[in-house]
Amino acid sequence: MTVYRIKSKTRSWDGETIGILILDCAYPCVPGNVGNATTYPFPVRFKEVRGSSIERLLNERDPELLKPFIEGAKELEAEGVRAITGACGFMALFQKQVAESVEIPVFLSSLLQVPFICRTLTSKQKVGIITANAGCLTDEHFQNVGITKEMPLVIYGMEAQDEFRTSVLEEKGTMDSDLVEKEVVGVAEKMVREHPEVAAIVLECSDLPPYAAAVHAATGRPVFDFITMIKYVHSALVPTKYEGYM
Repeated sequence: MTVYRIKSKTRSWDGETIGILILDCAYPCVPGNVGNATTYPFPVRFKEVRGSSIERLLNERDPELLKPFIEGAKELEAEGVRAITGACGFMALFQKQVAESVEIPVFLSSLLQVPFICRTLTSKQKVGIITANAGCLTDEHFQNVGITKEMPLVIYGMEAQDEFRTSVLEEKGTMDSDLVEKEVVGVAEKMVREHPEVAAIVLECSDLPPYAAAVHAATGRPVFDFITMIKYVHSALVPTKYEGYM
């Protein structure tokens, strides 16, 4: 007999292991995007952080956003999730403070994977990062996720790609996903052509995982993104129970 116990008298649902903090912005979240629930083979719970626009997070790095991020994380924790992730790599800005504010693991940025990946490479190899806007990625973001200056990185941005820029960064309201895929692949191909020492690629942006398979096919490099991180975290929180015969 299996006996279940309630975890909270203030909640009448269960089963959402991963909680996701979402930016307050408006553009299509296609399948594979962190903000699309069909991306996951398990239920997730979204929480929009009011006021957290792309402008305030990426361009302004507004410290006033810390409060709503912490509030959102605490709400997700109270709603029963067992880990919290973000939906923009630039949320690295608040990784330390948000992690300190709750009692469950916090993984706000896909960049958290970089130190792990660096340890798997030779001394002559590098990690390539494709980011939404290379000019907005700072040492503060890196420090907050454990990336040190000694880690060999190559960084390319998507800010000069017309469809990505207008659909995501400028939120025009539509997105030609096939065109964005071509743009991302083009950036990745340029990266490995100019830096053949890049041995693994990290997609910083939560809008880029839909194109990870295309980037892998074009470059032959392993590709890490928000979804690889979220699935990894989920597998640690909901371990597989193995049964069978020897």
